[in-house]
Parts: sequence; structure tokens; C-alpha cells
Amino acid sequence: MSSTSPEILSVVGARPQFVKLSPIARALDRVGGVSHRVVHTGQHYDERMSSVFFDQLRLPPPEINLGVGSAAHGAQTAAMLAALEECLLQRRPAAVVVYGDTNSTLAAMLAATKLHVPVAHVESGLRSFDRAMPEEINRVATDHCSDRLYAPTPLAMDNLRHENLASRAVLSGDVMRDAVLTHHETAAVSSRALEELELGGSDFALLTLHRPANTTREALVALLHGLAELAGERFRLLFPVHPRTLAVLGDELGALPGAIRPVEPLSYLDLLRVLGEARLVVTDSGGLQKEAAFLRTPCITVREETEWVETVDMGVNRLVGRDRHRLRAAFERYVGGPDPFTDEVSREMDRHYGTGEAARVLCDDLLAWIDEGDRRV
Repeated sequence: MSSTSPEILSVVGARPQFVKLSPIARALDRVGGVSHRVVHTGQHYDERMSSVFFDQLRLPPPEINLGVGSAAHGAQTAAMLAALEECLLQRRPAAVVVYGDTNSTLAAMLAATKLHVPVAHVESGLRSFDRAMPEEINRVATDHCSDRLYAPTPLAMDNLRHENLASRAVLSGDVMRDAVLTHHETAAVSSRALEELELGGSDFALLTLHRPANTTREALVALLHGLAELAGERFRLLFPVHPRTLAVLGDELGALPGAIRPVEPLSYLDLLRVLGEARLVVTDSGGLQKEAAFLRTPCITVREETEWVETVDMGVNRLVGRDRHRLRAAFERYVGGPDPFTDEVSREMDRHYGTGEAARVLCDDLLAWIDEGDRRV
């Protein structure tokens, strides 16, 4: 590596990106010889969705917070792009690292690429094959414009090969698994969520909903009432309400069926504690599908597709959309059927997602790649 320490800028803006950043930040800190700075776009600006994650994950505080906040896709991306361009012109880092499929990732990629700053994309190669999802557009564009691609799974690597991107790609393993393995024991000791929510010793499911397809008022209310009917007297549905979902529900929040218990968004450690103890999780989140699998909690995904096909193939995640018959079948399967987390599933989980070394593999390659670029210059 060159005699002066190269600067790496990590650009993040949403909860899943903070989680993925945490093992990478620690791995870069252990290696040393590099100046790692964090830029927070402000895409998630709610205290419960943002700064509390930095505290609990022991992340370096963002050196720059762009404070962009919520807006329509075009306006939000444009505001980020303008602010990030100014930041990159001032700092001229050796590389920009982006984390996933959000508008923060798209804006950082565009700003860096147009200024000829190398871009590394963590969590490359994911495909839902649904171009109606803004996230799909973001991830495809970012993969095709980035210079180094870190695929979390063999399937993601295959997707990159099919798009002629293999020469830029490295199979790193999944850094989100690194994060769960690191933090779940801490959560078991330090989180008081089960006690404070009075969930100990009871059967409950975790419910999260925030995607636009599920958060029109009509769709959301129908889905919540259908889930309450399934839960009946057997389960309570703990429902941490995303700010977007809260805005849609409005006054309806206080009129939800008794089986559904709305609460404020959970911190990361509280989420891990609750997720690990839940009988099952019902969600439309991407990252939560994996976190559930890593903690051996069955998942029902109220979407028609998923980027994490492996969890479905292993039988620990079922896609049901908003179809009440499929939802009921999945609910009964996971509540009344055998434990889907067999020894074979555990082996498959390691094969697909790695065993907790993804951040080390990724950072070793990232620094070697930057060093090679320095020598070429």
C-alpha cells in the first residue's frame, strides 16, 4: 500500500446498511493503515431508525451527515447526488463503498462514478427480477457501474456471471451474518425488550410491514385484520410500526384487533432479542428474512418475490404475497409443523452465507484492490 493512508468513504443511509457497515468498520480498524470515514445521507433520519443503531453497533460516528430526509425518489436521490458530489470533490477518497439497494447507494454510485472515484458495492448480485421495485433498479444500476462487486452468496455470484460482471466480482459471504453472530449474544445479555414488553414465556410472532405495495391504507388494514384472525387466541403479534406505516394507519392504529400489539420501532439489539425468541416472523423486509434465518426463526414474507431465494429453497421462509390462503397455509405449517431448521439446513446456511468471516474476506480484498489501483496510477 502507498506510504500515505488511503481514505475510504462508506456511504450509508438506512438501517440495514448500518448493520452491514458494522463488521466492515471493525475489520478495517483491525487491519489499520487506512482512513475510514462514514457519510450518512440522512435517508433514515428518525432517532429510532438511525443514530441508536450507531450507538448499539459501536460504529464510528458519521463524519458527515447530509440530512437529506424523506422525499419522493427523484427529489431524494437528486439531493443526495448534489451533496455527495460536493463531498467527494473536497475529499477525493481512494474508494467509495456502498451498501445495498437504496437511493443512498444509487446516489453515491452516480456521484463517485462521474468523478472517476472507484466504487465498491457490498451485497452485489441480488436480484428479485421485479423491475417494479425501486430497489431492483438501484441494485442493477449500481452493479453495472461499480468497479468492485462483493457477492454475499453463490447465487448472487451466478447472477453477476450471467450479466457478464464476474471479472469485477468476489464471493465474500454475507456481512449481515457476521453482524448477527457478533451481536446476538450481546443482545441476549443487554436487551430488556422481552421483559419490558412482557413477552417472556408467551407465544408471539414478530410482524413488520413497510413496503409501498403493502402500505396503501386498504391493503394494510386488510392484511392486519387477516393476520389477527389467523393469530386468534394463540398468538400475540408484536408490531413495531415503521414511520411510513404509522403515517398510513393514522387513527386506525388505535382500532387494530387485540391480537396485534403496535409498538415503536425496536433498536437493533432489542430486535435481535425479540426475533430470536419469536415463534415466527411475518415481514416484507429484505434483511429481516435473513436475520430470522440466522436466528432459527421461521419467516413468512408478504411479497411475491425475494432476493434471498436460498431461504425459501431451504424451507425456512415462505413467500405468500397478500394471498390469504397461502398466508394461512404458511402460518399453520410453521406453527403446527416440525422445526424447519434441521442439521442439513444449518449446513446449507453456512454454505450459502458463510460462517462469519465475510467482513475479513471483503476488507482484505478491498485493500489489495485499492493498493493495485495505486500502483497502476
